[in-house]
Amino acid sequence: MALTADKKIEYTEGVELSIPVDDGDKIYAGAIVCVNAAGYAVVGGDTAGQIFMGISRELADNTLGQDGDINVVVRRRGLYKMTFQTAITIANVGDNVFIYDDDKVDLAGNVTNDIFVGIIAGYIDTTHAWVDIEPAIRQADVATHIADTSGAHAASAISFADAGTFSAQTEVEAALQELYQNAISIQGFIPVPLTALREVATMAVGNAAANGGVLASDTTPILQPINGATDGCQEIVWAASNNDVVAFSIPLPPDLDDTADLVLHTRIVSGGTTDAVGFSVDSWFNEGCTKITDTSQTNQTATWAEKTTTIAAADVPAGAQTMTIGLTPVAHTTNTLALSAVWLEYKRKLLTS
Repeated sequence: MALTADKKIEYTEGVELSIPVDDGDKIYAGAIVCVNAAGYAVVGGDTAGQIFMGISRELADNTLGQDGDINVVVRRRGLYKMTFQTAITIANVGDNVFIYDDDKVDLAGNVTNDIFVGIIAGYIDTTHAWVDIEPAIRQADVATHIADTSGAHAASAISFADAGTFSAQTEVEAALQELYQNAISIQGFIPVPLTALREVATMAVGNAAANGGVLASDTTPILQPINGATDGCQEIVWAASNNDVVAFSIPLPPDLDDTADLVLHTRIVSGGTTDAVGFSVDSWFNEGCTKITDTSQTNQTATWAEKTTTIAAADVPAGAQTMTIGLTPVAHTTNTLALSAVWLEYKRKLLTS
């Protein structure tokens, strides 16, 4: 509750701090000190999960004790003369420093777990420098940590909490990889309504069918309800032995990855089990582009099935913006061929501008 009278408060400069020591640890005066995941002081080392706390002011021998039986006083401010495991130069002034063991430090790339201990403030010689430990204690120099991708604040060292249960990842780097992988591999679909298909005598220019290319109910192929005149579902049906071509054109989306395959999907069915009905697929890109002829798709059952035709990435011109598809029925002298749906599947590229 809110104060109603003066309160005596406790205060410390925070330059020195007494920390309970982990069981079995012996910390020497002048040693680099860390805390472990449980919060107890341990001998500083290049060990995953440790956090730098300061420099020991005294010997703290808890070799035979339990967690917290004794404390160690550490100093948390100041410039300390530190020994480097790997040679440095004056050009390293300003660089981040990481723990090598309880007596030595080193630069990024020379240690494994990047336990941040401070910044080189002054060069002494090739193996010694004055290290300012305050940035590591405060953990406030965010720009430095973020810029140093190998440091203790790299994306691979920052935990990731997924409150929405969208990811199973536990750290930021893995979550970013998951997000980007999904972004660059996500599939896009372009639906093609059956009413967009037009009959042509052949796929040659100027060969529209006699009825103007419109699919009607008085010719073949015909556009009709699937299960009688009262059914809302539609299909295009080719009579046995009829191989008239149907065609459609579609714009291609700007996020199309032209280095990946395109896949044409159809839902088709045979009127019986004698003929393997299906289509030979021709495709054109943009205006006047060379025709690509692709593998045919067939279905030899009287049950509706989804069939696919792959248009190889090598056949997709860079920057393709439009596409025309021609579907020519394969030979089916006994059974009818019916088509209920058409769509194009593509891989989306990650747009960077």
